[in-house]
Amino acid sequence: MNKIVRDSDVVELSGPPVFSFGDKVRANRTIRNDGTFRGKEIGEVLVKKGEVGYVVSIGTFLQQFYIYGVEFLERGYRVGMKRKELEPVDPCEEIDDLPLPEEAVS
Repeated sequence: MNKIVRDSDVVELSGPPVFSFGDKVRANRTIRNDGTFRGKEIGEVLVKKGEVGYVVSIGTFLQQFYIYGVEFLERGYRVGMKRKELEPVDPCEEIDDLPLPEEAVS
């Protein structure tokens, strides 16, 4: 019988998912095909560290982890990722570059 090697003793499913549908997230590491992504070779890079995508589905794996289907618009495909592979994109981060309105001069 095959032994399943779990990479954590934590059971995420005992709580709600960290991310919700539509959340903007960033890959915090490079993700390679482990053989589950059809049309790409095993080991081929699917997502580079820092790429941004949107959560479009939430599933489970091994009755232990949430798997977030993240749509990477620039790449044109969806990749299943664990919580530890993602970080939220701070909404304030997106508007930091916007100019502030000038104060009215009397």
